[in-house]
Amino acid sequence: MLGIAATLIGACTFGQVAAQTFQRLGGCPKLGCVFPPDRTDFLSGQFFDIRVEVHAPINGSEAAHGGVADENFTFCIQRGRGECQSATRFFSVKEPTLEKWTFSYFEDLFARDAGAPSIVNVASKAYRGLTLTTPGEYTARLKYFSGSETVANWVVREPATKRKAKNVLFFIGDGMTQSMITAARLIAHKSINGRYQTLMQMDQMDNLGHQMTHSLDSFITDSANSATALYTGKKASVSALNVYADSSKNSFDDPKIETIAEMFRRRIGGPIGMVSTAVIADATPAALCAHTRDRDRFPEIVAEYLNNAIAINSTFTWPTGCSGPDVVFGGGAENFIAGPSSPNGTDFYAAYRAKGYNVVWNNTALQAVGNDKKVLGIFSSMAKWVDRNVFPQNLRGLKDSPSGDGTDAVDQPGLKQMTIKAIDILQQRQKQKKTGWFMMSEAASIDKMMHVLDYDRALGELLELDDTIRASIEHLKKIGEYEDTLIVITADHGHGFDVFGGADTKYLAAQTTDIGKRSAVGVYQNSGLSGYTVTEGSLPNNNTVIFGSQGPNFPVQWNPRYTYAAGFGANPDHREDYAINQAGPRLPATPGDDGIFRVNPQDQPADGTIPGDQPQGVHSLTDVSVFANGPGSETFRGVYNNIDIFFKIADALALGSSGR
Repeated sequence: MLGIAATLIGACTFGQVAAQTFQRLGGCPKLGCVFPPDRTDFLSGQFFDIRVEVHAPINGSEAAHGGVADENFTFCIQRGRGECQSATRFFSVKEPTLEKWTFSYFEDLFARDAGAPSIVNVASKAYRGLTLTTPGEYTARLKYFSGSETVANWVVREPATKRKAKNVLFFIGDGMTQSMITAARLIAHKSINGRYQTLMQMDQMDNLGHQMTHSLDSFITDSANSATALYTGKKASVSALNVYADSSKNSFDDPKIETIAEMFRRRIGGPIGMVSTAVIADATPAALCAHTRDRDRFPEIVAEYLNNAIAINSTFTWPTGCSGPDVVFGGGAENFIAGPSSPNGTDFYAAYRAKGYNVVWNNTALQAVGNDKKVLGIFSSMAKWVDRNVFPQNLRGLKDSPSGDGTDAVDQPGLKQMTIKAIDILQQRQKQKKTGWFMMSEAASIDKMMHVLDYDRALGELLELDDTIRASIEHLKKIGEYEDTLIVITADHGHGFDVFGGADTKYLAAQTTDIGKRSAVGVYQNSGLSGYTVTEGSLPNNNTVIFGSQGPNFPVQWNPRYTYAAGFGANPDHREDYAINQAGPRLPATPGDDGIFRVNPQDQPADGTIPGDQPQGVHSLTDVSVFANGPGSETFRGVYNNIDIFFKIADALALGSSGR
């Protein structure tokens, strides 16, 4: 989720150029910029904006034209081999107002270190609320500076004409890789002589595929632009939600793209829902409905859920939107309680109630609320599965009630409780028109716990996701909707986590030297077997916490003597003892007086990862997949780009226009 990004003075943050850290503007290799950029695919009838910019750098290696941007540029659109018509004629729209501004950026690391930004003058126009309904190839041509040209080649894909799925249930394990799924299976499912006796629900899905996650202008993505790819079929820059990041100062006026949820609402008129164990304005849920290049604008995102994009920037009308999702379940009460963290100090609990929402703050109220109205459920900062179920004392003393009354939020729902309730609400709300429903359910803290190297909590969140998938399938069968529901399970991006051996935590704790501690790690034949699943009739030793009430498909105990040894491909300074953190989520590194993050002296006590007799890295436990069941799920087999997931879901719902 995190990366090195370009610093722009008085403007914004963009992604990286090919093979370097900084760039003038992501997806714009020339001084003329066209967004949507080259190699963009559209669903027939999908709304989008166009932004064209002409840059005139005043200084730096690209300095040209005396720093004066060409205000007389021309822009035309060509279908196939036909005439290239002006954009206003091609789309039958009025000529937009010419916009001018200046931004600055650091050209490379040396310029950053020297504090020497490059200054760029810009001339730009934005064409809003456009659509292409005829499948085929298109060319957009921007001509500027008396002979320079930027060309963008676009494709409108042939839409499906027959709807296969009535409902879509889209699960996202944020940051989840197959290595994590494999590790979760290791600790929660019994193996005899190398053969698992039970399987994850994900293991049992009908169709298996693999998606690639590159972003528009960097090969490392974050949750914002990867979710944008999944929901719109368009590549974007890091931090961008359903927009192409332009160089303007306003992070809400960038060229927008219609999402799968917005299309479902506009084309079918069915209810939509978002469920997350994160702050509900965080990137993955936000990307269903929000449009901004700055994913951290939580207050404005909460407002856009309710009022659509026009509420954020009234200088234009965006012709689509979620218009208030029917289900909004997650955390982030600070963005709803009237105060400095809500837009203009607005009481958004009251604002949502005024738009017909029931508002609930705990699991008891969630289960009791009716299914006939829209529901906003905000449940504190969302404790992790391990803390809710294994170490519930960690929920005490936080004074984090979403009501703002200063009490502890101890009655929190999990992903399963939220998802099942959301299905019932959406099912009830679509019955009259029989439109079907669309829902995204995110296990957000797989990612958040991987960021802090708290592997046990991350795997607990993954097992909760798998349990939620299992329960959702059973519930859909119970209410008679399973055969009509497309279920898709994937991740937005990965992490460098993998399991490479086993660890004897008791032996490790008894050692006083680094090499002694590392010898407690066993690789290859010394990796041994998982100590997490208790065989029938046996009990763990007295150094083990036992919790047997969590149900099947979870470990019976979370700190056995013999654990898995795991590592991370990109991590801060840290230490490992391979035991669960019982006091709460982990903090692996803390800043020193110089601001540099180093080993947290209060963190786990052992350095190193593999035994001292190993001269090189050892084999790992990795594989990657995408899972799907239900009508249209067969298209998820194979290897494809993350943008294709949008098109596969859209085709299952027949969302594309069939106009010519």
